[in-house]
Amino acid sequence: MHEVSREADGRVYLRAWDEFDRHSVILRPADMPGMDYVGFKVANARQLNDLENRITAAGTKVEEIPAGEQPGLDRRLSFVVPTGHRIELFADMALSEKGPMTSNPELWREEPHGMRVTRFDHCNLHGPNVDETVKFFTELLDFSLTEAAQTPDGSIAAAFLSCSNKAHDIAFIRRAEPGKFHHAAFWLDSWHEVGNAADIIARYEIPLDIGPTRHGITRGQTIYFFDPSGNRNEVFSGGFIYYPDNPKRVWSVDKLGKAIFYYQRELNERFMSVVT
Repeated sequence: MHEVSREADGRVYLRAWDEFDRHSVILRPADMPGMDYVGFKVANARQLNDLENRITAAGTKVEEIPAGEQPGLDRRLSFVVPTGHRIELFADMALSEKGPMTSNPELWREEPHGMRVTRFDHCNLHGPNVDETVKFFTELLDFSLTEAAQTPDGSIAAAFLSCSNKAHDIAFIRRAEPGKFHHAAFWLDSWHEVGNAADIIARYEIPLDIGPTRHGITRGQTIYFFDPSGNRNEVFSGGFIYYPDNPKRVWSVDKLGKAIFYYQRELNERFMSVVT
């Protein structure tokens, strides 16, 4: 990624080379790894107001964070969903001065480096009350449940939700402890670039979780690794294109190994137990 700024409060703002907005990832000093919140951009201020009214009417407390709390970012809404995770919504962010070109555009303005991630893609979060959280996202935020792993009684053990035509923009996995972070994922353009990421992980002895491999869920090609803070990261390519009229794809929990790791067809203990 490219460093955008370092602020007096210690936060570092980052963006990937193909992102228009000023920043997509914020790092801050902390005593332990984890995630403060994940944010989603909505179409405009009117939709932000409509969502605030909808969420409040459903009984969830919404906090308004004023413009300027982050550089380049207008007002945003903050609330906690039933899994215990904080979600934020915003409508306006300044464009990056070094974002993708729009007039006779070259492939890039700043040459990509490292693993060459093009954007922040999704995150995977663990906590209780997944069914209730799916209802919150689909009924209040207009996401679609594209794919799920279900128990025999029909309850959801793993939910993959999209607000675009991607296979997912956020995933929730059932766990007893609330508010847990599993990984942040960044997009790569091809399976070849996933292999290049694996070369970098090996060359610089970055702690590897698993991969390169492929998911059955989403069909994405992937590799997982840990950053120096202890958070798990993923670089990800491929996956199916989703349309709102598509039927939901469903896996049974007895096939969860193949759903997560299509080639290995079984889960490794670390992948399911290590969260932050």
